[in-house]
Amino acid sequence: MIVEFSVLDTDDFSIEHIFDSSENESLIADFCALNGAEGLENYLKNQAASDEEDLNARTYLVKDKVSGELAAYFTLRSGLITIQVFYESFDTIPAVELSNFAVNKNYRNNHPETAKIGAFILRRFIIPLCQTMSKYIGLSSLYIYALPDEKLIEHYTKLGFTRLPKKQEKFVQNHIKPKYDEDCVFMFQNL
Repeated sequence: MIVEFSVLDTDDFSIEHIFDSSENESLIADFCALNGAEGLENYLKNQAASDEEDLNARTYLVKDKVSGELAAYFTLRSGLITIQVFYESFDTIPAVELSNFAVNKNYRNNHPETAKIGAFILRRFIIPLCQTMSKYIGLSSLYIYALPDEKLIEHYTKLGFTRLPKKQEKFVQNHIKPKYDEDCVFMFQNL
């Protein structure tokens, strides 16, 4: 079943699921992540389809409506935020994990006027998609595991993500962070 996301489309960009078009396979093969983020590139090319088939995550492509180029992609998966309430007790907050998010270096090189496209995609596609989901299921936050780079953490802060207080962050680090995000920093924003 193909889900229509056209309600989120802009004049310049459209969003679609990775399996929505036969041309997506070649667009994915040509994708190159910005800033040497080989893990994000590898995920799109080698793991995203498997996660789709296993119902572990959903990956969406952001495409230029005029040129048909792949501008960026992002992956969402269901999750929760576990917060320590007292010494030995905790509470959970329903959330969505933005588990992968990358701009295509080739697209950026071909379209230098698209500075801040990542922020645009977050505001125009990712957050509205999560807000739509929150109408159907309990969902109050969007979270990420940011690479431990101060410039990147500062960038995500400007995009509205927040770090937890140190004690809570350590609790999250020790209890719910996936192994592949071992060195990353937990950040979230309320929807």
